[in-house]
Amino acid sequence: MEKRFIVTIGREFGTGGRKIASELAEMLGVKLYDRQVLEPIREGRQLTQEEVDQIKSVKPSWWYENVSQDLYNEEEQLVRELAEKESCVLLGRTGFHIFRDDERAFKVFLIADKTFRRDKVARRLNINEGSADALLDKVDEARENFTKTFSGKTRYDARNYDLVLNVTGLEPTEIARFIAGCVTRKLGL
Repeated sequence: MEKRFIVTIGREFGTGGRKIASELAEMLGVKLYDRQVLEPIREGRQLTQEEVDQIKSVKPSWWYENVSQDLYNEEEQLVRELAEKESCVLLGRTGFHIFRDDERAFKVFLIADKTFRRDKVARRLNINEGSADALLDKVDEARENFTKTFSGKTRYDARNYDLVLNVTGLEPTEIARFIAGCVTRKLGL
């Protein structure tokens, strides 16, 4: 019988986390779940992706609180159901918190120097450095607000993870290979 596992990947914006997670999932022979996992929830509520992002990015207020909590609860339930069915890599979605007590989980957080992230974002989106800096701050703040709201923790607390990795100057393939080796050893795959 195959041993099921979950690799959760949190990241700072601009670290290349999506590419790393994709390569890791391919190396491990499992599916990658990211924001697309929310499609059934989003469609069921007749929300655009932009509306979901807006709801999840603001600090809770009386107006957003119930909508945000309901979305999060649905998302958490869906993610747990997927992980019960098959091994997977989960990008974002406060996976470190959802699977905090699950012995099948290996939790990763990716960081990088701000200059590295800024340059990467500026190139990818074809924007200037000032705009890239502003976008980094905005996205990181939104992700931190979301994490604190639903986990009660900061995503920057290294104790939340099995591995915190500074990816500055490293290639996605070598990072994915390193993480795959750690996952294999730690979970006995």
